[in-house]
Amino acid sequence: QVQLVESGGGLVQPGGSLRLSCAASGSIFSIYAMGWYRQAPGKQRELVAAITSGGSTNYADFVKGRFTISRDNAKNTVYLQMNSLKPEDTAAYYCNADLAGDDAPRRLGGYWGQGTQVTVSS
Repeated sequence: QVQLVESGGGLVQPGGSLRLSCAASGSIFSIYAMGWYRQAPGKQRELVAAITSGGSTNYADFVKGRFTISRDNAKNTVYLQMNSLKPEDTAAYYCNADLAGDDAPRRLGGYWGQGTQVTVSS
């Protein structure tokens, strides 16, 4: 069974940094792309950043210059380095993977982790 497990969330002061990790486990044939989304209370889930297996990246305008997405293909892991955090970055952050595995067919929307909370507050 494929699982995505996020870690690294927490409470940080404005201007601070956090690094999120998401590891995909299970019988995985291929991971085509991985990304991070976030959802604040009362708001829709939105894309933060994504990265393909070849390393191409895509960022939401509101994080450009502050966040960096990277991945370790050998470990099936994606990272999100978040710098210069702002209170408006407070949200649950979710990992998403476009992948195919033994019991995990490739599907529209991909697979999701359980989320990790990021709170930016003084």
